Amino acid sequence: MEHALPLPAVAAPAWPLRLLRTADRALTAVLLAAVAVMVAVVSSQVALRYGFNRSIDWADEVGRLAFVWAIFLAIPLGVRDGAHIGIDLLVDKLPAAGQSALRRAGAALGAAMMLAIFWAAVRTCREQWDELMATVDWSVGWFIVPVAIGALFSALHLLHIVIAGPPAKKLESAE
Repeated sequence: MEHALPLPAVAAPAWPLRLLRTADRALTAVLLAAVAVMVAVVSSQVALRYGFNRSIDWADEVGRLAFVWAIFLAIPLGVRDGAHIGIDLLVDKLPAAGQSALRRAGAALGAAMMLAIFWAAVRTCREQWDELMATVDWSVGWFIVPVAIGALFSALHLLHIVIAGPPAKKLESAE
């Protein structure tokens, strides 16, 4: 009986992964800036409101905008590291090859969904760009931009999982 030889690994060019890692560093910098803005604005608003009986008119809107940016820019970084919650009761019972195939298939489906979300977010942003926020002269589309960015980068990370395989599983406690 002849055994099938494994197919030789095709070396993928390294530049797409380097480009994605560079983009991740930029994404992380913007994420940290969004968190810093959110903390500074909300803390200032609380101090002014309770300490001096004053408030900043735009603090709620800018704080909410920074929060939205922080949340949606963090999602692809979690996808990259395999840090999102998953139920793998069935997957863990499969042999290693089956686990990898199922995780890759899930990543392909997830990438397709993220690309659909990206496209919908871009369309929504374009439709709402002329509408302004109530307290600052900025487009409400700025609330949708991080959704598009997060979806696009999530799709790219999921496509990387499809091609290169899932990240190594981390054994950590939820406690």
